[in-house]
Amino acid sequence: MLILRLIPIALLALTCSDADAGSSEAATEQVRAQLIANVDAVHPGDTIQVGVHQTIIPHWHTYWVNPGDSGLATTIDYDLPAGATAGAIQWPTPSRITLGPVTNYGYENEVTLLSSIEVPDDASGVFPIKAKVKWLVCEEVCIPQRVELALDLPVVAPGQDSGRGSALIGKAQASLPVASPWPVSASSDNNSLMLRITGTGLQPDNIKDIWFYPLEWGRVAHNADQPWLSSGDAIELKLQPGDDAPAVGGRLTGVLAITEDGRDGPVTRGFIIDVPLGAAKAGASSAAEPDLALPSALLLALLGGVILNLMPCVFPVLSIKALSLIKHAHQAPLQTRLHGLSYTLGVLFSFALLGTLLIALKASGLQIGWGFQFQSPVFVLAVSYLMFAVGLSLSGVFSVGASATGIGVSLAERPGYTGSFFTGMLATVVATPCTAPFMGAAIGFALAQPPLVLLTVFISLGFGLALPYLALSYWPFLQRCLPKPGAWMERVKQGMAFPMYAAAVWLVWVLAQQGGNDAAVVALGGMVAIAFAAWLYESTKTGGKTAQHSGAGIAALTLALALTGGYYGVEAGVAAEAESSTAAEGKDWQPYSAERLKALRAAGKPVFLNFTAAWCVSCLVNEKVALSQRSVTDAFRQAGITYLKGDWTNRDPEITRKLAEFGRSGVPLYVFYPGGTAAGPVVLPQILTPEIVTKAVTAPASTVSMNDQREL
Repeated sequence: MLILRLIPIALLALTCSDADAGSSEAATEQVRAQLIANVDAVHPGDTIQVGVHQTIIPHWHTYWVNPGDSGLATTIDYDLPAGATAGAIQWPTPSRITLGPVTNYGYENEVTLLSSIEVPDDASGVFPIKAKVKWLVCEEVCIPQRVELALDLPVVAPGQDSGRGSALIGKAQASLPVASPWPVSASSDNNSLMLRITGTGLQPDNIKDIWFYPLEWGRVAHNADQPWLSSGDAIELKLQPGDDAPAVGGRLTGVLAITEDGRDGPVTRGFIIDVPLGAAKAGASSAAEPDLALPSALLLALLGGVILNLMPCVFPVLSIKALSLIKHAHQAPLQTRLHGLSYTLGVLFSFALLGTLLIALKASGLQIGWGFQFQSPVFVLAVSYLMFAVGLSLSGVFSVGASATGIGVSLAERPGYTGSFFTGMLATVVATPCTAPFMGAAIGFALAQPPLVLLTVFISLGFGLALPYLALSYWPFLQRCLPKPGAWMERVKQGMAFPMYAAAVWLVWVLAQQGGNDAAVVALGGMVAIAFAAWLYESTKTGGKTAQHSGAGIAALTLALALTGGYYGVEAGVAAEAESSTAAEGKDWQPYSAERLKALRAAGKPVFLNFTAAWCVSCLVNEKVALSQRSVTDAFRQAGITYLKGDWTNRDPEITRKLAEFGRSGVPLYVFYPGGTAAGPVVLPQILTPEIVTKAVTAPASTVSMNDQREL
């Protein structure tokens, strides 16, 4: 299937298929076009209706004035005698054509595009009408096509019969949207648009579908659901704002299509909407989400949590899970299952805690999303210290006895159910920088819901993360396939410390992006202090009481100094970095801003958006293996693409809002805007290759497969 079928007008003019001129009919392989009129002859001074009737073969379609996420509207250029004028195309109510995550607006089977033509008062003899018609017709490929049509109508004296013309004109007029007979209002609360139709007299039980088609691209998200509800004598339709959503005080224009059960099947009527956009009133009701929204979100969250186990962010903690699984596999079945349950409870508790924190931050008015805690340099520092300390423990530098069960850095390494519980907590901490497939839609849904729903979705996500380990602890067959415990486990345990060290190095690099080199030096100095405290504690704990107390005291003081110095040092580094930060120079990208994107789009220039963060491993891998490759940078340069990068490493409400427009609550997000002011955005997969990127930005629409650009 095709996900991007947007062909610039220039390409349409150069490459489209032509049909012979001089006849009122012409045909391509996919479309037969006919120039028709509502009369067989004209009177001088008449206003007549003419139209281009298209008969489209099954499974193919052409486009409405706003083609939606992709496509190109049909154009008609009339060539008329001197003094005659042609009006704009009168567009019939369109239908939705959904292909994967892309929703287009257009026509299937047949459509007639009408225009009014004014005949001059001095017309005589024959009134010739010529039309150059261009369209884009799509199925699994898109083909730009062009035909030239001609229709000669005799000019007759006033009072003479002008004939009835083509019966298709009347049918086309019946398909045009009409003025709304009911009061309509629109409001915005920044997160959604609300269309309210009052005094409808419609029977909600008879309504099969309601859909608003915006006249201009980007006013609403074309592929987002439009849930509606009936309340008394009103119908409310909830719309998701698009990339160019109207501001309060602007106008919302388009066509409202209402489909009802008729005597011979569903009947769709279109109504013209052109209303000012007001601010939503506090406490105003909103259209309910579809009944299946929550179950779907829970399923997506569960699947995303399972896949999260395979993401690079979670890899360091897999070492602890693997060793604990081998250690517990040959215990009594009840003990193994309890370890699995303890681990699961640790994960669920952590996700519930994370959800609660998100609820509190939302209530305070902050713009937040998945992985938000890694936007705090202090949190990044704390996790880097935790990873480093766990690595030291795995390497055997120190161990904490039963009397120190409260020491956080050893909890995940402890034997027993406490260790399994805190291993689950640690898995949650290191999982949050990553976004797995299916997670984006689920978390985006959750962040827009009431607190109880948000917590439910987050717990489903946590259960997905814990599910593989929990299932393994309950599956004796797989447990028997695991190797038996032995001396080799100590070596493996020591070797598995190195992913922890690698994670700590990565987090220090993230810290350098947030607070500069000074923050990184502070973090590295703190790690040296932690290593010294761990060594001193371990080397003195077997000595006399004086040595034990002295060693533990100095180790605790050193650890306190590392934590305190790290906190203030990182805060100072971030402040200094903020003061000295400037736009990137000598780079092949520009910093993202909503104003810059709007200016580029208004100029019709192609734009590639990359929303990333230094703590997002998937983002870094994509930039290394795809976006920084010569083939990609050359493709950007040759196509004149402006590369905008939005850095979400630190909190940025502007980027958070932009992510929400695409139904995302975290990074990565890659969006390509083809050239042309009417071009819709194309969302690329979360996992990139150079081929995916270059094909998206360079290949003609007729050769691009939807499978190349679907959400993975």
